[in-house]
Amino acid sequence: MQRVGLGAQVRRKANSTAIKLADGKTQQLLDRYTEAIPVYFAPHACEPVTFDILDTDFDIILGMPWLASADHTVNFHRRTLSVRDAFGAEVACTIPLPHSSIRCQVVTAKSFRAICAYEQPEEIGLCFLRTIAVADSSPTDFSSNPRVVRLLDEFADIFKSPNGVVPGRPISHEITLEVSAVPPKGCIYRMSEEELEVLRAQLDDLLAKGWIRPSSSPYGAPVLFVGKKNKDLRLCMDYRKLNAQTVKNAGPLPCIDDLLERLGCAMYFSKLDLKSGYHQISIQPNDRYKTAFKTQYGHFEWVLMPFALTNAPATFQAAMTNEFCAMLDRFVLVYLDDILVYSRSLEDHLGHLRQVLETLRRAKYKANRDKCEFVRQELEYLGHFVTPEGISPLSDKIQVVQEWPEPRDVTDVRSFLGLTSYYQRFIKGYSKIAAHLNKLQCENRPFDFEEEARGSFFALKAALLSAEVLRIYDPLAPTRVTTDASGYGIGAVLVQHDGVDWHPVEYFSKKVPLVHSIDDARKKELLAFIHALKRWRHFLLGRSQFRWVTDNNPLVFYKTQDTVNSTIARWMAFIDQFDFFPDHIPGKSNRFADAISRRPDHCTVVYSTFEIDDDLRNSFIRGYQADPDFRDKYTNCSSPNPAPSHYRIQEGYLLVHTQGKDLLCVPSDPHLRTWLLGEFHDAPATGHFGVNRTIGRLRQQFWWPDLLGDVTRYCESCEVC
Repeated sequence: MQRVGLGAQVRRKANSTAIKLADGKTQQLLDRYTEAIPVYFAPHACEPVTFDILDTDFDIILGMPWLASADHTVNFHRRTLSVRDAFGAEVACTIPLPHSSIRCQVVTAKSFRAICAYEQPEEIGLCFLRTIAVADSSPTDFSSNPRVVRLLDEFADIFKSPNGVVPGRPISHEITLEVSAVPPKGCIYRMSEEELEVLRAQLDDLLAKGWIRPSSSPYGAPVLFVGKKNKDLRLCMDYRKLNAQTVKNAGPLPCIDDLLERLGCAMYFSKLDLKSGYHQISIQPNDRYKTAFKTQYGHFEWVLMPFALTNAPATFQAAMTNEFCAMLDRFVLVYLDDILVYSRSLEDHLGHLRQVLETLRRAKYKANRDKCEFVRQELEYLGHFVTPEGISPLSDKIQVVQEWPEPRDVTDVRSFLGLTSYYQRFIKGYSKIAAHLNKLQCENRPFDFEEEARGSFFALKAALLSAEVLRIYDPLAPTRVTTDASGYGIGAVLVQHDGVDWHPVEYFSKKVPLVHSIDDARKKELLAFIHALKRWRHFLLGRSQFRWVTDNNPLVFYKTQDTVNSTIARWMAFIDQFDFFPDHIPGKSNRFADAISRRPDHCTVVYSTFEIDDDLRNSFIRGYQADPDFRDKYTNCSSPNPAPSHYRIQEGYLLVHTQGKDLLCVPSDPHLRTWLLGEFHDAPATGHFGVNRTIGRLRQQFWWPDLLGDVTRYCESCEVC
């Protein structure tokens, strides 16, 4: 809606509307709509239409209220739709036949600029293409088999949304507090008018479903909203203080290796996911008062299990184990909320799947049809790829090391050696293997990544992926997750202690989007931990305490920080499902996670955040060619076979790689440097910082000789300062 300029016209309804789609089955609750939008059906035929906002693949759906109007006539034979123009006359709008494929040609940005410069077009059209979903015809997917479709249609009631409370289930959630625990004091967070409107609507919905009820409890967790990807608001409770005084459940979790061994000879697999699974399990009546939360519209407590309670995963595991006890290890595996059905033949699998669906129906559990996978011969389960031929770990567990790029300069070599040296005690003959790379660290010799150095590079990568270094995850071994974040990306390593030393289990690295790169350090470090938990959720969720190691000391005390923004609040709700204790490590000791967070190919070019047009780019290029400090370097980098150096050219700009990042070289053109100094000192957003602050901000992105002197002279001559 915002992309087409309708963001400001979207409104929220006081009461949600229930609709039925064309299939006659799906019902949804809509709580957003647009004000009357002028819709043109023909050049002179326009009328205002009010639309509900629905998550669908179609741009617009004209429903029965519009089609039933006397002003609109549809003729399917002639493929026409008649509407009335501004004068009341009927205008026939022809619906065109499907157009044949349009010839497309992919061009690079450089070619596109050249075309625009040569042809100088007056208008350029921009369109957005969406890939049409094609039915999966894979021979490993049998979900479209008529027998499978009939079976799922027979149990269609299982895939409806859960509603109300199901009494009499043998497993419910208990909240056992420490002996000295006292009800924590909470506060009511301030909310905007829009949030208050949504809060009232969601409270009314939860009360109508019977999931919450009014409370007079001494407990009262604060509530706040976090934004979803679709811009909706989700209500969250801040249970950090309650979780801190809750006795952790030490319920057993099955060993992943033991579970996977049961899949031998299986040919067909189905994976089930419950819809809002936690909300389908009740809380013990005498513990409900502990879940109370405060709002502007009253004091409430949960009847069903909410998210963000520390022992919720263990309760869910116990509930699923109890329901499928007779089927476990025969044709069903349960690991927390991952339910897998496996069989040796299609006939057996349909029978096993029927038993599982009957169990869900009898226990009145509801499944999420969109997230379930039925009757497949290949699927992902607990971090492994399951097929009739066997089980293999997902390749991304070692992807960060496999895809590590070849070093381009001394800084890249040092970064890679910092990665490998952390586990050199497990690599036989490490010093001999790394000798040729170590030679490249000498400052007094040119950087030349020849065959011997390349051989050392690949040999060390292979050693890091060998069985002597990497270990298989053991659910009983002490576990540690070490994370780090840089301005370029995030990195994490999952390690376990074998009784003698710490060994890595998996590596993980991810390039950070720009929105996180420019944010505060605490948020970046917390983001690294969030990604690590999501990647290794099947290992860490539900197990007894593991260690989270970070070099950001304030995060060790995150549970005691009251003021959090909506993004961090959403992360906290996810984090509190896990049982861990944070531990601080000095940055110099966090070498491995730090190295993989700074992979050279994750280092974004810093000047990409500036709007630099072609005229400015040409000014830079002319400046390089006239500048005695940069002329030879620019000529060398422009040649077909440039000599090794710390400089390189990208899109016409000269970059220097120093201190782990690429900096944009600024030639001695006085207009360019004065313009930059003004942007970083005089602009309203910069607030006329002092000399040191201005130098620090410029050095994050730019470099030129005597930058310090130029900044000092500029700031001293500033009349405002």
